[in-house]
Amino acid sequence: MNVLKATKRITKSSGQINKLRSDGFIPAILYGGKKDNINISLNKLHVEDIIKTETFMSKVVDLDLDGNKEKVLPRDIAYDPVSDEPIHIDFMRIAKGSKLILEIPVKFINEEKSPGLKKGGVLNTVRRKIQLKCPAENIPNEIVVDLDNTEIGTSIKISSVKLPEDVSPTITDRDFVVATIVSPTIVAEPEKTEEAAAAEGAEGAVEGSPETAVEGEAKKDDTKEGAAKASEDKTKKAPADKGQTSNKDKEIKKK
Repeated sequence: MNVLKATKRITKSSGQINKLRSDGFIPAILYGGKKDNINISLNKLHVEDIIKTETFMSKVVDLDLDGNKEKVLPRDIAYDPVSDEPIHIDFMRIAKGSKLILEIPVKFINEEKSPGLKKGGVLNTVRRKIQLKCPAENIPNEIVVDLDNTEIGTSIKISSVKLPEDVSPTITDRDFVVATIVSPTIVAEPEKTEEAAAAEGAEGAVEGSPETAVEGEAKKDDTKEGAAKASEDKTKKAPADKGQTSNKDKEIKKK
């Protein structure tokens, strides 16, 4: 069990509390039971690693307050919104014989012994923590779920999980699911049929690329221009009407 050392503090203003924090201490409060609330402080270096653990908020610790030890449970931590450093902790005294409602983390073991996972199945965790009613003297650090001999399609319910003595879930109206072993979710792209491929090819031929479209328009313009030029040449080469006489013919007649 962890032991945290704390000292009583006398701070009446926010300036004094800020000074306490700048000196490397975390202000806290101890409450509960039949005793008065006590303002305390803890050395930040001694508790920052413990605070980061997943079980800190559900683990009973021995608080050494100036030489007097009390069993306490962390109930709340306040963090600085900018630095994300802990700036205040609430501790509750644990009275002997009392029961507490706590969220206990779930731990999975023997994944390598699961036939379902060996076949490519996936562990789908439904609940990472479970709320339990625990006696103060017997609070588990974690709930162990054994995956040995689990196949794809297995649904692990709370009734199949072994809990410590006198520990029970707060949800009592149903046998809720903790985790399942599911098939891998790999979606295969459907193969294209010959008709679909032919349709795509025809569509590409009709639409074409922007460059192809431009070339097509240019060819159309060239054709129009060529047709106009040919018509003009034909007009120039056409013989004069029979009713018309050229100047050369008139000169011959005069002679």
